[in-house]
Amino acid sequence: MFEKCIYFNSNAFIRHLNRIWDEAYKPSGLSAPHAYLLRLVCREPGITQKETGRQLHLEKSTITRFVSALEAKGLLLRQSGENGREVCLRASAAGKRLGRQLDDVGAALYRKMRKQLGPEQFDDIVQAMKTGIGIPG
Repeated sequence: MFEKCIYFNSNAFIRHLNRIWDEAYKPSGLSAPHAYLLRLVCREPGITQKETGRQLHLEKSTITRFVSALEAKGLLLRQSGENGREVCLRASAAGKRLGRQLDDVGAALYRKMRKQLGPEQFDDIVQAMKTGIGIPG
């Protein structure tokens, strides 16, 4: 009945991906979204919360909640930015160690999905999704 419905099929696909990602990141004690935030901060030390939200396509309140959770786990540190108004993020030593492990999980997921879908189809799907919601590059 819904074989041509982009809404139904994309949501089914996302639920499937969420199960795979949740299982992969489970040993870290983080959800996939928390892991992605930590990975981003590790890659871009001093990134502002505002820029983090922009890059992860998440609302300010969601970023604040995620940062608070990671800070409570001792993985992130908040610092005042140069102008005193922005909040900048840095990974703690423990966060940096975990960030490297999370990068390995991400790389393994990339390889798994690329193999499962086929390299060309994988690239096409990712590009179509990015283009469809206006993500550059």
